[in-house]
Amino acid sequence: AEAEPAGAGEAGPGTGAGTGAAVRPETAVIPAPRDPDATEAAAEETAGTARGAALARLRGTARARRARLGLALLLGSLALGSAVGLMATSGWLISRAAQQPPVLYLLVAVTATRAFGIGRAVFRYAERLVAHDAVFRMLADVRVAVFQRLERLAPAGLTGRRRGDLLSRLVADVDAVQDYFLRWLLPVGAAVLVGVGTVGFTGWLLPEAGAILAAGLLLAGVGVPVLSGALARRAERQLAPARGRLATRVVEVLTGTAELTVAGALTARTEAVRRADRDLTALASRSAAVAGTGAGLSALLCGLTTAAAAVAGVQAVHAGRLEGVLLAVVVLTPLAAFEAVTGLPLAVQYRRRTRHAAERVFDVLDAPAPVREPVAPAAAPATPFPLVVRDLTARHPGQGRPALDGVGFTLRAGHRLAVVGASGSGKTTLAQVLLRFLDQESGTYTLAGTEAREADGDAVRRLVGLCAQDAHLFDSSLRENLRLARRDRETPDGADQDVWDALGRARLADWVRGLPDGLDTMVGEHGARLSGGQRQRLALARALLADFPVLVLDEPAEHLDLATADALTADLLAATEGRTTVLITHRLTGLDAVDEVLVLDGGRIVQRGSPAELAAAEGPFRRMRERERAVEAAYGAAQPVA
Repeated sequence: AEAEPAGAGEAGPGTGAGTGAAVRPETAVIPAPRDPDATEAAAEETAGTARGAALARLRGTARARRARLGLALLLGSLALGSAVGLMATSGWLISRAAQQPPVLYLLVAVTATRAFGIGRAVFRYAERLVAHDAVFRMLADVRVAVFQRLERLAPAGLTGRRRGDLLSRLVADVDAVQDYFLRWLLPVGAAVLVGVGTVGFTGWLLPEAGAILAAGLLLAGVGVPVLSGALARRAERQLAPARGRLATRVVEVLTGTAELTVAGALTARTEAVRRADRDLTALASRSAAVAGTGAGLSALLCGLTTAAAAVAGVQAVHAGRLEGVLLAVVVLTPLAAFEAVTGLPLAVQYRRRTRHAAERVFDVLDAPAPVREPVAPAAAPATPFPLVVRDLTARHPGQGRPALDGVGFTLRAGHRLAVVGASGSGKTTLAQVLLRFLDQESGTYTLAGTEAREADGDAVRRLVGLCAQDAHLFDSSLRENLRLARRDRETPDGADQDVWDALGRARLADWVRGLPDGLDTMVGEHGARLSGGQRQRLALARALLADFPVLVLDEPAEHLDLATADALTADLLAATEGRTTVLITHRLTGLDAVDEVLVLDGGRIVQRGSPAELAAAEGPFRRMRERERAVEAAYGAAQPVA
């Protein structure tokens, strides 16, 4: 190994920030709205442009389906127009039939009534079919985009975000986006087209009746929606975040039931779920109450408009300006016309709801990526050696202080490096940089002379592998979990020798052979049927099977008792003998098997050297070792005597 010139022995701590350009998002992040109690008016004013931009971007996602949405608008307008035509024709037919004319005079009206009745159902069905097909295809595109973005952000870019909230954004918020088209844009467009046509037709029959209908439609289609939207503004703004909070609480309880039960905190967390559910229910009830009020006002306006049109029609008949058979048309047409605007108060609420959902979706899509993939990636080298890190500074998105500052080291084939330090010293951040889950802000990180940032991230991860402290185990068999390591290569069903070799090096082979189902034993969800040590050893076997030239072991003994942790660490180092390894740990026991130790504090290397050199010299490593031995002594004294 080659030590960097700046780090022999103990170095003074430093906090200097890097000077490289920070990673910036391609598009501005739309912030989630805060508590509205004190800043509601200011937030509404300053966020107006961003919210309008969210809806504009939402419309842009449907650009490829614009023709289908236009067809859906036409079909919806024809369905509403057929309803108006059915009512108007029926009114004329009933009035004319009362005069008992020859049947031939009624045949056209009878045929038109049948045509409008059938057309209403057919056009409505076709409109729903076309609109939902277009919107669901658009939703699929949005959901895939969100998932791909989450994949790009994980793990370094998701710091501070909760799994339940992310799940709510991926599922509930993306689902809510469909209402912008299905329950706002298309209904409003159809209402405008049919409303204008109906007012024109009624005004042609009787101008004052047309004016009355226009006033009623404006009040019901504009005034009532504006009023209901204002009343529901706060509830609709809080609905999506409340849904995310409930999802977060539920996920916390479901995934941590065992720990919460042992800690006696399950009751309190369950009550938190109930509170979140009550909050969401209260918001939904408030929104529903406003929707009911809007529907009631629309029905009231419909009745008043119909009554006013009837009065105007009767006066016109008495004055001889309107034929008697047309009076029913003037009276009944508003009843059908109001069908176009009755749902608009609720549509306004859906628009506001989808706007907030879209903001949350675009907040994920616009989140700054911790890694920028090159447009034309350089060819990855066949071997990563020498792996050189020099003056490296890294910062997590949104953080002011760098997580790593001026770190440097060199790895050659077979070299084993341990990185130690307290929690928060930058150890895991270093692992993320080595695997290109996070790009450095300044400094260099090269693999055989090739800058890692210029290579494809997947290519880097084929050279530098990770065995993480929380390595995921799928609810499948031991065999299938291990075969993930060979996903890029064909693995015949009978080719299990490599699997058994990896299990043997991880000290699991004898245990697996003793199982009734052997490699076909199911591990349970997240490896629930295995002990903590067995889960970590299985993750190590999978990493060994992948045969990475450089293997990063990130806190492999975390969450285990001291005896199990020390035994596992010793086995890990024995299993990786001869392999280039970076062991990231906060425990110092067993480090005699490594070639070099880096001590991190505050993101900087404060001491480096061989384990023997650091143990003999006064410094952070020696103090950490003394504290660890004191803890071990206390732990041993606390054990029951057989």
